[in-house]
Amino acid sequence: MAPLKAIVVDDEWLVRSELKTMLAEFQTLHVIGEASNVQQAAEQIEQLHPDVVFLDIQMPGETGFDLLEKTDVRSQIVFITAFDQYAIRAFEVNALDYLLKPINKERLRKTIQRLQSEKDSQSGNVHVQYDDVLCLTINGSIKFVKVSQLKCIMAEGNYSFILYADRKKDLISKTLQEWQDILPEKYFIRIHRSTIVNCEYVEEVKRCKNYSQRVFLRDVEEPFVMSRRYAFKLRKCLA
Repeated sequence: MAPLKAIVVDDEWLVRSELKTMLAEFQTLHVIGEASNVQQAAEQIEQLHPDVVFLDIQMPGETGFDLLEKTDVRSQIVFITAFDQYAIRAFEVNALDYLLKPINKERLRKTIQRLQSEKDSQSGNVHVQYDDVLCLTINGSIKFVKVSQLKCIMAEGNYSFILYADRKKDLISKTLQEWQDILPEKYFIRIHRSTIVNCEYVEEVKRCKNYSQRVFLRDVEEPFVMSRRYAFKLRKCLA
């Protein structure tokens, strides 16, 4: 499998040099470029199309957040910063991870493992974990989604609708079977040929006269119909 292509963006030459040296130890990742400011970073991203950008938050003139707002960045983002108060903001703009300066080698190793896991999960090679973050292409842009925030997935032909914990919904170019192949079975159960639900959001299951059942999810007004053949798996999950 080809290594992930990365660029390093930081206004401090020493930080870039040290991070490149640390990243050179990982065979699953190859640094193909570097930049010291937002403008250079935008040019590198456009020319090199990296898989991941290690992005400093605070730089003279413009921040790493500015880069994401003005540039169509489809790479995975790992923020690097000296201030952990930026962590929440980092995840609000869909960063995969963030690293505090000075960068700890073991912490970096975990980030690389997460990056590789994201790559593998998109290829359908492995099951993702409940606390993982998925990298999805939505309307031509990359979006990072916590697996635990997936409330329900509904089939739509060769596509699927994702219903998130905050009630938002996205259309994804992924079939229900592809979702079933990668999601952790402990939490995600198929209740119908067209529906997968996250057991953590199931509030109630009601029997109907025709032997089918209705599944009520938290903060979702309309219940989902569950086929009789899937009932046992859901009961086992909720036990």
